Amino acid sequence: MSNFRQVDRETGFLLPPSVDEWLPERHLARFVVEVIDQLDLSRMVKAYRGAGSASYHPSVLLGLLVYGYATGVFSSRKLERATYDSVAFRFIAANDHPDHDTIAAFRRRFLGDIERLFTEVLVLAREAGMLKLGTVALDGTKVHANASRHSALSWEHASRIEAQLKTEVKELMALAEAADKADVPDGMSVPEELALREKRLRRIAEAKATIEARARERFGREQAEHEAKLKAREEKAKKRGRKPGGKPPLPPTADPGPKDQVNLTDADSRIMPVAGGGFDQAYNAQAAVAAGSMLVVCNDVVQAANDKQQIAPMLDKLAAVAATLGSAETLLADSGYFSQANVAACVEAGITPMIAPGREHHNRSWKERFAAAPPAPQNPTPVEAMQHRLATPEGRKVYALRKQTPEPVFGIIKSVMGFRQFHLRGLENVKGEWNLVTMAWNMKRMFALCRA
Repeated sequence: MSNFRQVDRETGFLLPPSVDEWLPERHLARFVVEVIDQLDLSRMVKAYRGAGSASYHPSVLLGLLVYGYATGVFSSRKLERATYDSVAFRFIAANDHPDHDTIAAFRRRFLGDIERLFTEVLVLAREAGMLKLGTVALDGTKVHANASRHSALSWEHASRIEAQLKTEVKELMALAEAADKADVPDGMSVPEELALREKRLRRIAEAKATIEARARERFGREQAEHEAKLKAREEKAKKRGRKPGGKPPLPPTADPGPKDQVNLTDADSRIMPVAGGGFDQAYNAQAAVAAGSMLVVCNDVVQAANDKQQIAPMLDKLAAVAATLGSAETLLADSGYFSQANVAACVEAGITPMIAPGREHHNRSWKERFAAAPPAPQNPTPVEAMQHRLATPEGRKVYALRKQTPEPVFGIIKSVMGFRQFHLRGLENVKGEWNLVTMAWNMKRMFALCRA
């Protein structure tokens, strides 16, 4: 005799189903809806004209995007499909089904507003006692651009293709003039071939103009650095009373180098070294993470593969949120951020710098690990004071928080949430998408802290 539950997919519900009964009480989708309901969406609401057919409320579309990024669903088409297939997405959409064009247009239209909402979410976390801005760890990670590195065009290659295309245009023009005398290959249309090459020549000209503009920008930056090095060399010579050894630094050149390149798919992205070796078309995503809560308090996306220039912009961002989130007291960063100027900038901002001046050695002996703190230097420079601080047991204990603060956040964003590539193109759009990603992480983290 069978003892199975009855399977009946045809009998209708006696009472209409309630979406509120579809999910457990403690579910991330519920938490996302509750947080978004507390945000100020008035600017988004006012952006709608109120004419035509009824629009989806911004809270619904924003909830779909945030929950989608938190659970690894980024595509607008997949988000639309999830409103049919997933109970959680059905709950957020109130059993409605916004189409993918609506979701994609909303994301493009309100990327700028997400930065303000990002801070509002952190204010809620602070009011709930989850966020305390004392020690902040800064780090960066390379995120693939929505473009292939094989779509990059170098100055040398562009010049070679340009010369080839110009030669072919001349040949085709001659063939067109002599079309009544010479046989044109079957299936070949001379006007179409000319139009194709002229179009490619225009694209190459645009690419070369971009490369030249970047070369001029780089020249201005390198020229200032070159003059600073020459000045330091002269001051060193005057101090020593003799000419310094070694060759003087070579002046920079304003012309593009043969390897200077631009990507034809996403011109704002850059070729960068990536984890595991090799290079790829990417952006450098930055995040300042609060120790303890592991909430991202500030973020940015830059085109420079090197992190040395990112301290000053992040200090400005921390100062901007100090009134609402509190002031940072200590900044942790790895050796990629170290420079005398960066240490001085932290001290000037009233933040204690803890930036490793070099790579740490692995497998340190017990004598090194438990060595007594060295004597404090007399009248130390900011760098000397920081180095002494890092050498003390208390300083080593604080700096140890760096590895366990931003790195797990990046690991979860990439490996658990599945965000390994930007889906938008252009620096400003990518910055907005990174705001969306880190806001989704913050809500995910706040939900975990609530459950703890």
